[in-house]
Amino acid sequence: MMRTPATSLLRAGVRASSMRSMTTTIVPRAAASTHAISNPTLANIEKRWEGMPPTEQAELWMALRDRMKENWAELTFNEKRAAYWIAFGPHGPRAQSPPDEGKKVALYTAIGILSSLAIFATIRAFGGAPPSTMTREYQEASNEFLKNQRAEPLTGIGSEGYSGKGMIQSPPKH
Repeated sequence: MMRTPATSLLRAGVRASSMRSMTTTIVPRAAASTHAISNPTLANIEKRWEGMPPTEQAELWMALRDRMKENWAELTFNEKRAAYWIAFGPHGPRAQSPPDEGKKVALYTAIGILSSLAIFATIRAFGGAPPSTMTREYQEASNEFLKNQRAEPLTGIGSEGYSGKGMIQSPPKH
């Protein structure tokens, strides 16, 4: 939950009023830092950002965020530039991809396809004979059975003048 100065003042007021029933005066607190961030801190931020520890990055971003809550006309040029670069610059997920990334993707894709083909060929080689239902004779007998049963009488194998191959999908035995 993002705490704004108004909610923290309200919370403090409620807490104070619950402790005593008398009139409470609320003293406002300064919500954001009103002084400019030093130029050495912001200097060359584009090159230093990736090397900075995450805590220092967070502190700098929070300080800039607090400064941006005030009037933007009071921000220095370096603060505006740093805030823009931190928010939209090419770092983190927006960083440039490595130059050989396309080659790696193609290589790993080829390795995956070749390994799956090798697994498929091994299974087919050691899989044994096909089931008895895959013989042409069995499939022809299935066609005759379906014709006798009048299966699919409108457009299928049981219709008048049907010329399709029906259940036959295996080549004839040599």
